[in-house]
Amino acid sequence: MIVREQPSIIKVLFSWRGTILPKILPSLGFVVLISTIIGGLTHLEILHVPEVPLVGFTLIGVVLSIFLGFRNGACYDRWWEARKLWGILIANARHFDRDCRILTQARRERVIQHVIVFANVLRDRLRHQTANPTELVETSGLSQQALTQLYQHHNAPQYTLTLIHWELLQALKDGEISDVIYTQMNQHVAELSIVQTGCDRIANTPLPFAYSVLLNRTVYFFCFMLPFSLGSTLGLVTPLLVGLLAYTFLGLDALSSEIEEPFGTQSNDLPLDSMVRMIEIELLGSLGKPTPPPIQAQDHNLL
Repeated sequence: MIVREQPSIIKVLFSWRGTILPKILPSLGFVVLISTIIGGLTHLEILHVPEVPLVGFTLIGVVLSIFLGFRNGACYDRWWEARKLWGILIANARHFDRDCRILTQARRERVIQHVIVFANVLRDRLRHQTANPTELVETSGLSQQALTQLYQHHNAPQYTLTLIHWELLQALKDGEISDVIYTQMNQHVAELSIVQTGCDRIANTPLPFAYSVLLNRTVYFFCFMLPFSLGSTLGLVTPLLVGLLAYTFLGLDALSSEIEEPFGTQSNDLPLDSMVRMIEIELLGSLGKPTPPPIQAQDHNLL
């Protein structure tokens, strides 16, 4: 995720890092190049391009704008829902920190340990990666054997929640907590499971492929045909107007594709590493243990 101080208008206009321009620059450059060639040849009367009626392009542009707006809204909803789910995860980690103080110190540390592990393995599951075993052992306190056993399970986050539930059952059985407290704490486990389910749904259910392909093809067809429609009318000004229109349509299409998958490591994806580290710092600090340093943004990009 790109993080910046409130920029000035000049900085916004000339921003590069975190914008969608680097991704669409090859396509945009190709469209502008075609526009320059057609506009120049038309202006010098070397080439006569049959004028394509603007009415058709206007209708296509209006319809394309509506569908791009719909897709952009759908993709942003996915991004925002993912952020809300991770907000619930952070809130429940804090709930566990408060409610677990009724447990014995040893059991409380084990529960907090499992919550930290859950945040780590859920992030890894969503990003299709494996955590650094050394760092996870240091922050969570897991033994290397327990870590190996954890990654033998197909669904490591769910297995971690099972361990938390087992600790709460043992606390109830040993008389450390009442059934009312057990029900309250077990609700946090259920909410973490709902968070995982919601994240899995977003990660495993992208927008329909046929819909994305249709919209993508229409955007590129529209942008590449613009010079042939405007070249005979605008002449040398063709690259400027065509470039602006192509930047808008190509940019919206590329931006939608990027935020459609909010759990990755691209510039506009969610900073899962930073949120996991925040959970580690807060929970380890409450146990009086050494805390890892916060993750800092690199070149304004916070992972």
